[in-house]
Amino acid sequence: MNKVLSVSFGEIALKGKNRFYFENRLIRNIKNILNEIGENKVYKEQSKIYIEIENDYIDEAIRKLRRIFGIVNISPCYRIEKDIDEIMKSSLETLEEARKLKGIKTFKVDVNRADKRFEPNSVELAREVGAYILKNSEGFTVDVHNPDAYVHIDIRTNCYIYTDKIKAYGGLPVGTNGKGLLLLSGGIDSPVAGFLIAKRGVEISAVHYHSYPFTSERAEEKVKTLAKILTRYCGRIKLFSVNILDIQKEINAKCPEDEMTIISRRFMMRIAEKIALKEEIDALITGESLGQVASQTIKGINVTNSSVNIPVLRPLIGMDKVDITEISKDIGTYETSILPFEDCCTVFLPKHPVTRPKLEDIEESEKVLNIEELIDKAIEKMIVYKVKPE
Repeated sequence: MNKVLSVSFGEIALKGKNRFYFENRLIRNIKNILNEIGENKVYKEQSKIYIEIENDYIDEAIRKLRRIFGIVNISPCYRIEKDIDEIMKSSLETLEEARKLKGIKTFKVDVNRADKRFEPNSVELAREVGAYILKNSEGFTVDVHNPDAYVHIDIRTNCYIYTDKIKAYGGLPVGTNGKGLLLLSGGIDSPVAGFLIAKRGVEISAVHYHSYPFTSERAEEKVKTLAKILTRYCGRIKLFSVNILDIQKEINAKCPEDEMTIISRRFMMRIAEKIALKEEIDALITGESLGQVASQTIKGINVTNSSVNIPVLRPLIGMDKVDITEISKDIGTYETSILPFEDCCTVFLPKHPVTRPKLEDIEESEKVLNIEELIDKAIEKMIVYKVKPE
C-alpha cells in the first residue's frame, strides 16, 4: 500500500465553470508551500487533490497544508487498487493502526463511490467491509450513530482508505480574488483582518506607518515579525514601511488637537491608496472594529472613507474584541501583538479625540496642509521589505 495525503476542499466545489481555475490555483499554492519538503508529487483525481510524499515528511507537510486557504480537510490515507479483497484487508489494517494510536473500539464504514462503474454499490460495499472487519478482528463493534472512528473508502481512479480528517481553515486559494493592501499596525486587530481577507482568496501586501525616532526600531521589527507570521497563510508579503513623523508634526502644529487622530488616519489612507494604485492593488484592508476606539465610530469611519476612492475592506467591523483575540491566538500573532512597543498612533495623541467628526470641519482644517507634498515626501523615503514564508 502506498501512503499519500488526501486534500478535500469546500467552497471550490460550488464554483461551477470556474472550478478548474480555483483547483489549479490551489494545486499551485500547495506545490509552492511543499517545494522544500522532500520529494513530492501533487495530482488531482476526480475532485480531490492527492500528494505523494516521503513518510518522514508527512507530519511537516500536514502542518503546512493546514495553513493553505482552500483546504478543508487533510487525510493521511492508503492508495490501493480497486480490488474487493484488497479493500477489505486494507480497511482492517487502517482501523488497527487507528486503534494503536487512539484506542478506538467502535467504527463505521463510510464509502464514497465517485467511480459509479465500480461494483458493488456504496451501501453493499460498506456492509461487506464491516462484516469482514468484525470477522477478522477482536474488540471492534459497529456503531452507526457515534463511532470512535470512521473507515473512509473513496473509490476513484484508485481506491483510498483512511480514518483521520484533519481540519484546515477552508476559504478560497490565495490569488483567486484580487489583491489587497493591509494597513498593518503592531496591534492585535490588523493581522487578524489580513488573515481573514486572505482566507477569501485575496493576495496580501501590507503598509506600516511609524514615527521614528519617536517610535523605536523594535516597534518596526515587531510589525515585520507579524508579517512573517502571516506569510504562513498568505505566502510572500511585500511590506511598505512609511515614516509619517513629518506629517504628524504638521498636523499637530496647524490643526485642532482633537482632530489629530482622524486627520492622521486620513493621511494613512491616502498614502495607502497611492501605493495601491502604483502596485495595481484593488482594495485597502483595515483592522477597524466599530466603536472600539475614538476614530472607529460610524461618523469617524465615514470621514476616513471619504479620503480615498478605492474600496476599503473591514472584516472585523462587527466583531467583538474577545473574538478577534481568539483568532489572533489561533493563528499565532497574539504573543507578538501584545509586546509593549509603541506605534505611531501614540505620537501626539490628543487627550480628548473627536468621536463624531463632521467631514466639512475636517476638510476645512486640512486646508492649511500641503497634503500632496506631505504624502509624496513620505513615499519617497519609504522602505520596502519582501517578507518570505518561514
